[in-house]
Amino acid sequence: MYHPIRHFRVITRHRHRVIAHCFRAGIGFQGLFHDLSKYSPAEFWTGAKYFQGTRSPNAAERDEKGYSEAWMHHKGRNRHHFEYWRDYSHAAGGNAPVKMPLRFVMEMFCDRVAASKIYRGKDYDDGHPLRYFRGGPDKSEMHPETAALLESLLCMLAGEGEERCFAYLRSLDAKGDYPAALPYPID
Repeated sequence: MYHPIRHFRVITRHRHRVIAHCFRAGIGFQGLFHDLSKYSPAEFWTGAKYFQGTRSPNAAERDEKGYSEAWMHHKGRNRHHFEYWRDYSHAAGGNAPVKMPLRFVMEMFCDRVAASKIYRGKDYDDGHPLRYFRGGPDKSEMHPETAALLESLLCMLAGEGEERCFAYLRSLDAKGDYPAALPYPID
C-alpha cells in the first residue's frame, strides 16, 4: 500500500533535522542541499510504496527484490554516503573505498544522528548512532581513515553529547583535510 503523505512527512522531517545539524556543525549551506534526490520520482515513489515509518523503505524494497533501485539512485547522487566514494584501484585489483572529503564526513555524521532521532523517536539517546554504526558492516566497507574519523565523532557524541560534538565540528575547516589526531578515543 502506498503512503506518499506519510513518506513525504518522514523524509522532510529528516531533511530538516539534517539541515539544522549541518548549521550547528558549520556546514549549513551544504545542508540545504541534503537528500534532495529523495523527492525525485525514482526515489520518492519507491519510498511511498515501501514506507513503514520505523526503518528505511530501501531496506523493505531490498527484502522484497534482493536489491534497492531507489538506494542505487540515491547513493550515486549524494556524496555524504560512503558508498559514493568507491573507485577502481589497481593496488586492490578492483573497486575499493576512497577517503571521503571532510565536509562530506561531517554531513554523513549529521545524517546518521538525524536518522537515529527520526527512526528511534523518544527512544533515541546519543549512544544510538554509535551502536548502529558498530552493529553493521559499514565500518569495514569505508576507507579506514573515514571510518576512524566517523567512529571517533560518534564516540564523542556518545561520551560528551551534542553540544561538545557540534562545537568540535565547527572548529574544523570543512574544506580542509582530516584533523591530525582523532578527536575522541575509539573504545
